[in-house]
Amino acid sequence: MKTTHPELQLAEFAATLEFTDVPVAVVRRSEDLLLDWAGSALAGKGARAVETLARFMAAQGPRNGPAEVLIHRTRSSPLVAASINAAASHVAEQDDVHNGSVFHPAAVVFPPAFAVAQALARSGREMLLAAIVGYEVGIRVGEFLGRSHYKVFHTTGTAGTLAAAAAVGRLLRLNAQQMLDAFGSAGTQSAGLWEFLRDAADSKQLHTAHAAGAGLTAAYLAADGFSGARRILTGAQGLAAGMSSDADPARLTDGLGTRWATAETSFKYHACCRHTHPAADALLRVMREQGLQAQDIGSVTAQVHQGAIDVLGPVLDPRTVHQAKFSMGTVLALVALHGRAGLAEFDAHFRDPAVMAVRDKVRMVLDPEVDAAYPTRWIGKVVVVTRDGRHVEGRVDEPKGDPGNTLSRAELEDKAIRLAQYRGGATETEMRTLIGKVWSLADAAVTPRLLA
Repeated sequence: MKTTHPELQLAEFAATLEFTDVPVAVVRRSEDLLLDWAGSALAGKGARAVETLARFMAAQGPRNGPAEVLIHRTRSSPLVAASINAAASHVAEQDDVHNGSVFHPAAVVFPPAFAVAQALARSGREMLLAAIVGYEVGIRVGEFLGRSHYKVFHTTGTAGTLAAAAAVGRLLRLNAQQMLDAFGSAGTQSAGLWEFLRDAADSKQLHTAHAAGAGLTAAYLAADGFSGARRILTGAQGLAAGMSSDADPARLTDGLGTRWATAETSFKYHACCRHTHPAADALLRVMREQGLQAQDIGSVTAQVHQGAIDVLGPVLDPRTVHQAKFSMGTVLALVALHGRAGLAEFDAHFRDPAVMAVRDKVRMVLDPEVDAAYPTRWIGKVVVVTRDGRHVEGRVDEPKGDPGNTLSRAELEDKAIRLAQYRGGATETEMRTLIGKVWSLADAAVTPRLLA
């Protein structure tokens, strides 16, 4: 393959990958990720920020279109459906994450891919292939932008525009030059800043909605001849120049067609920011091994990487459920008191006096080993000082949900059903039907509606 720069090589890969090129295990993984996304999207039903965005988007599109809006059982244009489904996907904080890129692919890949596949009556295989293309491109863009980018920018909002464009571009059957144009138009719309966390603002749902919609728009424009910057990532005034100080262009083409980043993606076990999960699992382990109860805890020190401090550090006294999902102290207090930090625990207990009492005993410190391993590995380390003066340490090298400690299909089905039932998005019976559609999607002649 002759190329002149990494953007073109990435575009050629996205435009020419065929379903038969993808290992069967990666296809199966894409099905797992699709089911996990559907549960997360349905869990967004009723969330104030999601419903606000949905009302706005629904007013901009047709009342009866070809693409499914999951949380409302309605249909609209691909742009409207993708934007609403993307916003809904990210509010429960249980959608997937890729460690090395610190990127949540499902929330920005599946909404536009599913909407466009339904609109164009593409086969299930084409939809899954498009999703895999979106994952492979988006993850590599996230890795390319690096740790300095993530300190200020929400990678899911920035790299997510290119991931969405790649997925939709594959469904539109763009050629390599058109795909490159789509990348250029997507990249110039990349956005998403972490400042919202300080104010418990709703921006995170806008990040995913915008990324999905902007990427979809970029691909459709490219199909109609609209040109985009050819060096949108590595150019002198491209994404890296404006948003990163440690960008690595080699990451954009790392192992294209041989290394499947889709299969490296992790599932989220706890309903909160992934940066809290390693410490939460480590605390659960040490409490189990030492027979500790929450009342035994004098203090907890979470030994973390710098990214966790950057994102979680500003959240000391969370005022909303969503903000609490970015509070290390709240997460560790919930797992100490209730054994898990799930949706129900956050809703019912994040402001309980007992939770806040444990929360205020938690601090984070930068740990050189953990920081050096991040983001490839997310090691969890905690030091607990008990009220009777003992110092005990807990550690996990692979949090629950990571590829080496993954969720089985039975666990994924249970998770998806619980998420869908959370706010009445779907019943267990409806989810059993949806699950069957996902597991057989590769054989579907046309991408189906997931819910009746």
